[in-house]
Amino acid sequence: MSDLETEVKFNLSNPQAYLSRVIALGGKMVQPRMHERNIRFDLADHSLSAAGRVLRLRQDAEVHLTYKDSGRLVDGVLTRREIEFKADDFETAKRFLEALDYQQYASYEKYRQSYELADLLITLDELPYGTFTEIEGEPASMIQVLAGKLGLDWSKRINMSYLVLFEIMKKNLGLEGSALTFEALAGLQITPQNLGVSPADTEA
Repeated sequence: MSDLETEVKFNLSNPQAYLSRVIALGGKMVQPRMHERNIRFDLADHSLSAAGRVLRLRQDAEVHLTYKDSGRLVDGVLTRREIEFKADDFETAKRFLEALDYQQYASYEKYRQSYELADLLITLDELPYGTFTEIEGEPASMIQVLAGKLGLDWSKRINMSYLVLFEIMKKNLGLEGSALTFEALAGLQITPQNLGVSPADTEA
């Protein structure tokens, strides 16, 4: 199995219309809509995040521990090494990381559903501040081709993480806090402009 992750994300203005296009092109569901909770860890000096590296604990139907390198752009798509494996228990994995002096510095949640299309993985992600799609696979050039077929404006692609978008949003709105959760952001009117992005499906 390759440790290489190659993906790009887009903000969506009309998720249901986009999902209909995925299915019309032959997309097959591989994961139904499911809630995820994620915790990001770092050392006390924040050296991992400062270097663009990721240490994440995630729970959906299973528990996953993930490490990602900072990565590089290839054909406009973020490519980086990703090492991920399953753990038996979320809380035990959390205590394990804390015993190694890793500290929780942010948490976030989303609802995700996934499809396979043209040997690529397509996800639909609902976050507290908006809905996005990620297209993942190789080669990077195929991601651009599929994005075009799905009516996505390639110039509006996003190569930032959901937490980086969260930091941009907090700065623009003058907010504090480290929890990107539906409860924490309930009642806020958040626009793509607050995140520093533009919907990629507005012309579809």
